[in-house]
This record gives sequence, C-alpha cells and structure tokens, in this order.
Amino acid sequence: MRIGCTESRQFSPGPRPKSGVRLSVGPGPGTRTRAKTVTTLSLNPLFNHWYNSLALTVSNLYYLPAILNTDLMMMKRFSAWTMRNAFRVLVLSALIPGATMAQQGRPPAEEKELAPVSRTYAITNVTIIQAPGRKVEGGTLVIKDGLIQAAGKGIAVPAGAVVIKGDSMFVYAGFIDGLSRTGVSKPKEEGNRERLANPGNPPPERAGITPQQDVRNHLIATDKAIEEMRSVGFTTAQVVPFGVLLPGAAAVIQLSGKPADQVVLVTRSSLYSELTSNQGVYPGTILGIMAKWRDLYRQAALSHTYEGLYAANRTGLERPATDRVLEAFYPVIDKKVPVLFKAEKILDVQRVLQLQSDLGFSVVVSDVKEGWDAIAKLKAANARVLLSLDLPEEVKKDDKKGDQPAGQAGKKSPEGMTAAEKAALEGRKEEFTKKYESQAAVFQQAGIRFGFSALDVKPANIATNLRRMVKAGLSEDAALAALTVNPAEILGMSDRLGTIDNGKIANLVISDKPYFNEKAKVKYVFIDGQPFKMTPAEKKGDANAKVDVTGSWSVTADTPNGKNQSTVTFTKDGNNYSGKVSGGMMPNPVDLTSVEVDGTNLKYKYVFTMGGNQNIDVEVDVTVDGDTFKGSVSAGSFGSFPVEGKKDPK
Repeated sequence: MRIGCTESRQFSPGPRPKSGVRLSVGPGPGTRTRAKTVTTLSLNPLFNHWYNSLALTVSNLYYLPAILNTDLMMMKRFSAWTMRNAFRVLVLSALIPGATMAQQGRPPAEEKELAPVSRTYAITNVTIIQAPGRKVEGGTLVIKDGLIQAAGKGIAVPAGAVVIKGDSMFVYAGFIDGLSRTGVSKPKEEGNRERLANPGNPPPERAGITPQQDVRNHLIATDKAIEEMRSVGFTTAQVVPFGVLLPGAAAVIQLSGKPADQVVLVTRSSLYSELTSNQGVYPGTILGIMAKWRDLYRQAALSHTYEGLYAANRTGLERPATDRVLEAFYPVIDKKVPVLFKAEKILDVQRVLQLQSDLGFSVVVSDVKEGWDAIAKLKAANARVLLSLDLPEEVKKDDKKGDQPAGQAGKKSPEGMTAAEKAALEGRKEEFTKKYESQAAVFQQAGIRFGFSALDVKPANIATNLRRMVKAGLSEDAALAALTVNPAEILGMSDRLGTIDNGKIANLVISDKPYFNEKAKVKYVFIDGQPFKMTPAEKKGDANAKVDVTGSWSVTADTPNGKNQSTVTFTKDGNNYSGKVSGGMMPNPVDLTSVEVDGTNLKYKYVFTMGGNQNIDVEVDVTVDGDTFKGSVSAGSFGSFPVEGKKDPK
C-alpha cells in the first residue's frame, strides 16, 4: 500500500464563487491533485484499515486528501528505517481521535464550507460623523471582515475593495434601539383558559412570571419590522419577549435578518419587567405587583446566598432545591445585569425607583413617555434612562377643528361638544403634545444622559419624531448621542458599538443629507460589514382620487389569535374627520384620536385600554377601493397585522 500526501484544490470552468472557500476530502471529478509521496510499503490486508484510517486522519488534519493504493510487491524494497517510521505514523494515527475507516469504492466525502472570503469596502469622499462633535469632511472609510479598519482623510483604498462613492453623503455609526420587540414573535394566547381553583396562588406562567425565558427562542428572521427599522438607520436592538410582569431575559441583536444564533451580540443582557399583570389572578393590582416583585427578589437573594454556602462546604447542609424563576434573578443580584423596567408614566417611574431603592438592583428606566416631572428623582438615583420615541400626533397650526359657522357657536358638534368646549380640549391636547415633544430637551438640560426606545413607535414615524424633538429644543448632537454612544454605554458595548473608530463593528448609516434634515433619506446601512441598499417605498393609494369614507364600516383584523371584528364610524365636519370604534375587545366605544384621508389612503388612530391599566396605541393604514379597504393595523409593541373593511349599507 502506498501512503501519499496530496494537496487538492476545487476548480471548475465557470466563474469563481463570490465568497467562501470550499475544500473537498478525497479526489473526485474536477479535482486537480499534486501528490508528494511520504513512504511506500506493502502490508498484509489485515492492516488495511489501519492505513485507511491514517489516510483520512492526515486528510482531516491538513485539509488535504491522502491516496491509498495497495501494492503487496513493494514491501521488500523498503529498509528497516522506513518500516520503523511507517509504524510510528500508524501508532500516531491510532491515537488521534476522529480517524474513521475508509472503504474501497466509497464516493468522495462531502465538501466542507469554510468561513467566507474577506469582505472589504471603501466609502470615499464622504462626510464621516465619527461621534457627536467629531466630523471628518471628504474622508474615506474602510471596512474589512465586518470591522472598521480605517476612517479619516488620506486613507488609501485597499486593492480589491468594493468602492462606494459617497459624494455629498453622510455616514454615522449605526443607531441602537435600547428596548424593542423587533423580530420577536408574539406567543399565541390560549383561548378559554381553565378557571383556577385558587387564583390567589396561580402558577408562575399564569401570573406572567417567566424570568427564565430567553428571547432568543422567539426571534423571527423574516419579521418585516427588521427591514423597517433598518430603513430608518437602526442596526442593533435590545429585544425582549412579550408578556407581563416578568416576561424574561433580553438580548442584544443585529438587525441583519439572519437566524437567531447569527445575530445575537449579547445573551441575557438584562432582565425585562413591566408593572402589569394578567387579570383574574394574583397579583392583579399595582399594589400586588409591587409586593410580588419584592417577595420574589428577596426569596431569590436568600436562595442565592444559601447556594453559595452549600457550594463552599456541603458537609452537614441540606441540598438546595433548584428554582428556575429564582435563579433568573441571580445575575441581577450579583449586579452582572440590570433590570430593564418599562415605566411610561410618572407614577410608573416613581414606583420603579422605589423598588430599586428598596432592593438595590441596577435599573434601566425604559420607554419613558411622561418623565419630565420625575427628572429630579431620576438624577438623584443616577438611573440610566431610555426615552420613548413614540409621540402623540402633531397638532397642526392650520387645524380648525374648533371653528364653527357664524350663528352656531352654541350648537354641539358630532362629538357632543360646543365650539368653546372643543377649542379648550384642543388647547389642552396641544399643550400636552408639546410636553411630549420637549421631554428629551428637558432631560438634556438637566444633564441626564439617555437613549431611545422604539417599543411602541411605528418605524415610519421615527425620523419625523426625532425632528420634532430637535425642533422642541433637543440639540442634534444630543439626539445623535441618544441613538449611538449613550445606548452603547447603557448596554455595556461601547468597545464595539456607538462610534466610527478602528476595530469596532462596522454598523453604519449612510444618508444623502444630514440625518436630521427634513429631506434626508437613508441610502445604505451596513451591519457587521454587510451592506443593505435602501429603496424608497411606494406611496399607497391614488393621491388624486376622492373617496367618501363617512358612515359605518365593518372591520376585520387578522391577528395571531384569530380574526378580530370591530366597527368604525367616520363623520365629517367641514374638512375635518372624526369618529368612533367599537366592538372586538372594547366594552365601550372609543373616540378616534386622528383621521386622515389623502386620496384613496385612509389612516386613523385610537387608544385601546387593555386590562384596565395598559394603553395600546392603534394605527390603521389602508387603501380605500369604493366600499372596501385593505391595509395593515399597527398595535404598538404587539406588531402589525393585515386588516380589511367593508362599508355597511345605509
């Protein structure tokens, strides 16, 4: 048998693959072979499997095939030295794990795909915003193997790099969403749950207590929200599972749309919690939620302490019981991860800070919508903050909803209000909207660093809402910091994300104008060095057509829990629309907060209160075709679903 060592390279007459190196084990069709003989000897067939194992072992070790040919007449031609060394090789092959028996006539082994070939890009003549206050005009940015290799002026373009001409464009570090459910599936709710015999002591899952749950098990690469967030510049998000009270552990992911294990940057980055619970079971009320939270944390602290004592000296101590719910608190107790606490309103913020003060855990107060009156307490607690990117609809200056024709000042509108009452209501709404818009500026002036949460906002509204915040007093540098460096710091990832510096992950946003410019459009997004080119979305409907939406409509939303039926009624007063929605899960009719008709495009919004304590902003966006419409409904953090409607006969 002849033992050969060969080098094999796959080739074909077609074009070279774009990326990736493929190696084959064993010669086969289309393989060019260079062979170098190590030694040649004849052996009894009883030893054939030894040599076959050696051949495959050598092949695996060097990614090169070994060719074995039997030749019983060659044994006499070799010296004792050759035989001794051959025997040593045989012994070595027997000791190496993974060696397998080759069989004569076996087809070539499967090809093994290795890591992709290096990806190198150069973005030239571009304005580089490396970080807030750090700008390079007419610079070059080089990306290699998913990392930023160089950024600045006078940077040479590497040979073989894909060049993107950035003339007049602006590049920023990729935006980071501090709290999101982008790419997370919503579990299907169980219908007709069995009534509990003891609702005062429900199972943890029924009470919404599942801190051991890992959001990675619920990631969906095909979720359209991933692409929508990329289109406005977001490359990274800290995502959390759906649920109440203690839904589970968060993870930091890249918004590349790849499978879960390929996009996760940090597993169990925080423990997510809300001050909400399932109805009909304990804790049920806000007082019960606060008490349950304290009880769980203190039980976990005692369990963690006892496990430490037992691990140090097990003699004479009873073995501790395992409890996955309590064990999920251990990283929080050790201050390895924070609690990511959703706290929209002022009372929520105060309650979260009280829990943090009582128990001593690290906290990120998140998705804050009405926090302007809690600034002093947040600052005193040195709390990390994520402000909501969701804003109430902008009050237009030319809005004349309060106007009525002369002589009808005392006449009530379709909503049952007089002109004076309606004007007063609109004035309060405008005042409150301004507080929402200026919240970020107030936090900036108070010296509180913050990031942003996109948990409840529609991606298409993010850029507009950011510009509204800037218009209300937030500086562009502070807004950029809240999208980049601040969330990177909050997530403990400043060494990898948040700025354009050498060695960091190549997450980038490229826009044709400064991002906060009203006419700016995102042209490219890079995630892990992979480019995504943005294409403008087509506007829905016919802007020149005229439709009549007044009247009653039967509406059906196709949700993961089945079809949801409701009725919406539109009325028109001059050029302004209003209306109500009823049915479905709503015990009473709800006023529409906004109705817009643009050609055949119809949008309307309302706020749905679920469980008595959770407000959900619902936005419907449809195209009207005669007496029917089709489109989508967005229900805040619950996602978007198809919706269609049919006008009821008069």
